[in-house]
Amino acid sequence: MPKGKTIAVFDFDGTITTKDTLLYFILFTRGYWAFMMGFFLYSPLLIAFKLRLYPNWKVKQALFSYFFGGMNYKEFQRLGEIFADEVKKIECDSTVDKLKEHLKNGDKVYVISASIDDWVRPFCCSHLGVTATIGTKVEVDLDGKLTGRFLTKNCYGPEKVNRLLEIEPDRKNYFLYAYGDSRGDKEMLEFADRGIMIQ
Repeated sequence: MPKGKTIAVFDFDGTITTKDTLLYFILFTRGYWAFMMGFFLYSPLLIAFKLRLYPNWKVKQALFSYFFGGMNYKEFQRLGEIFADEVKKIECDSTVDKLKEHLKNGDKVYVISASIDDWVRPFCCSHLGVTATIGTKVEVDLDGKLTGRFLTKNCYGPEKVNRLLEIEPDRKNYFLYAYGDSRGDKEMLEFADRGIMIQ
């Protein structure tokens, strides 16, 4: 292993957790019937996405806008903090153990996720104690309300690498571990010195 610090980056959905948290967050905050109605209305987009006719980020943003557009951002943040206790129910123990081992060794640990940072950060920073989270950020208007759009690119695929390099640009001076479970983590796993696919 080369000299320098060690950094470990973890995907969130399906890696630290056992299920997708976007759907779980919507169900938790909006309730079953509103959840079902939203997915019924957007079923054509979801089918198009499954057939690879419509991009992932557009479907995600459309759903986010439907369920949360116009909400006061402080209320949205509050829901993200409350949701952290729910995430404990779906955490993947074996991955969390690896994450805690990195922290114990004094490594910097980042969670990089396509999910919205406002519900990833409360769980990962407060509960797990990671260095920082890097997720998709939401746009807020001048009245402090969610516009329903994303402020950053969807943190997926190559964007995960781009976002990591924004805060850790000196790539030659650290050894990088990466943990992921899906196609959205491919570039991050390949970029790492040691990429680990969670099964």
